[in-house]
Amino acid sequence: MKHSTLLVDAQRSALLMVDLQAGLLPVIEGAESVVAAARKLLGAAGELDIPCVFSEQYPDGLGHTEPKVIEAARHPRVVGKMHFSCVADGCLEGTAIDSANQVVVCGTEAHVCVLQTVLDLIVAGKQVFVVADAVGSRVEANRQLALTRMQQAGAQIVSVEMVIFEWLHVAGTDRFRQVHKAFLR
Repeated sequence: MKHSTLLVDAQRSALLMVDLQAGLLPVIEGAESVVAAARKLLGAAGELDIPCVFSEQYPDGLGHTEPKVIEAARHPRVVGKMHFSCVADGCLEGTAIDSANQVVVCGTEAHVCVLQTVLDLIVAGKQVFVVADAVGSRVEANRQLALTRMQQAGAQIVSVEMVIFEWLHVAGTDRFRQVHKAFLR
């Protein structure tokens, strides 16, 4: 049976971690939960050979990606940017995001860099999945407004578990058991 084009497909997707930086996370509401969700997704992506790109907004001022996050990635590619949107900045050119049909997006802040990147990815023709439990803002109301706006623009709002189970697509395999035991308990 053919995999639905509405589901996240491990063969067609890449993971984009937007600005999960050490200098920004202390002011993000629920940052610990966002980091934990991102780490689960990164771990599963690594087991399933799904490429991951990290963006860093003005790293000279906000620092680099939180070590607890980046250490969960198997082969991270890190790109710096000054524009809020990764697409507008051009930092995704030549990365796995550039060549993927589907982009799974996590990060901060939901209403600034995540929102602007997602809207630009949609305009660029990408199918975008925003992982609600792995995005954050300083103020929860801004996070909620951003999720609503991204959904209205055509992004699919999903959870970490939705993405992982869709990447796996089938139970009963060694890969399923390995990912389930490590990241879904």
